[in-house]
Amino acid sequence: MLGGCGGAVLAAAYPEVGIGLLGVSFAFGLTELTMAYAIGPISGCHRNPAVTLGLVVAGRFEQSRALGYIVAQVVGAIVAAFLLLFF
Repeated sequence: MLGGCGGAVLAAAYPEVGIGLLGVSFAFGLTELTMAYAIGPISGCHRNPAVTLGLVVAGRFEQSRALGYIVAQVVGAIVAAFLLLFF
């Protein structure tokens, strides 16, 4: 989410030269598309806890592995938030 949220921060911080709403939309969409192609074949592209929980409930992912994925997703989100806040 660093790409999409970074685009939103850029648009808000520099409204006169920012990327605007369309640019933020493209930033989120292209970031998600790129990550789906890059890590989808490796990990199934679990990019947030809702996806992981949905796959567990649907029986398409092992419940025993879900906690590790969810912890990694939350830690990744926190790291991304700190990067946006401090850089």
